[in-house]
Amino acid sequence: MNGRPLSFRESALLGLLGLAGFIGLWSFLSISGIVPRQFLPTPLDVASRFAQLLTSPFAGATLPVHLASSFRRYAYGVLLAAGIGVPLGLLMGWFRLLDDIVTPIFDGLRFIAPIAWVPFAALWFGTGIGGPVMIIFAGAFPPCLINAYRGARFVEPRLIEAGRMLGTPSSRMILEVLLPAAIPSIIAGLRVSAGLGWQSLVGAELIVAAAGVGFLMVQAQGSVQTTTVMVGMIAIGLVGMLIDVLLRQGEAWLRRRRGLEA
Repeated sequence: MNGRPLSFRESALLGLLGLAGFIGLWSFLSISGIVPRQFLPTPLDVASRFAQLLTSPFAGATLPVHLASSFRRYAYGVLLAAGIGVPLGLLMGWFRLLDDIVTPIFDGLRFIAPIAWVPFAALWFGTGIGGPVMIIFAGAFPPCLINAYRGARFVEPRLIEAGRMLGTPSSRMILEVLLPAAIPSIIAGLRVSAGLGWQSLVGAELIVAAAGVGFLMVQAQGSVQTTTVMVGMIAIGLVGMLIDVLLRQGEAWLRRRRGLEA
């Protein structure tokens, strides 16, 4: 990068200018009629509908209730992915036999897009909570396992050698050597998993859910309510951004605690 680093104030100002330009172009396309207003409502129309949906039900619930339903599924899926993926990745990094057994299966499954699991989820679970959770798990699981595995595999050899010289059993080696050393990699994997899980959730709710922000968008699309569809998209983006900000803060806190950054 050329030039001096931008200050926070300068970066914020440039971000606001970019946002203002985007909203200005959006308004121009809608008001001018270049894009019919039915398919591209103005920012003011969308903002007004957003405020309305905070208190007025649509598709059986208000926007906050739909978001709460979505987030509950999301939390179940991501926690399940982390709860299985991180320990399994650490174990695969330590036990070569387990690595050889799991890797071929995992490599075959991880390239299947989460949305491709939707037909199975619909057949197995219908529109209950199990289907979306399964699809979220499919999206969030691979980064958890891969990053935990890589973190375990790249532990400094001298730490492992020291543990072996002291006769440390495998269980303690995993908990007291591999896990602490792999934490930065695990955290990076969790951030990726969180983003993929949220994207997978929306895809799942478009098809196999009877509530949630994705379901709200499908119902709005069926009745050609473009403002409501766009409100759902904005809500998805805002919640996803909030999740990422919180995870970044948590990552920075853990790195400071471990002395990995100033």
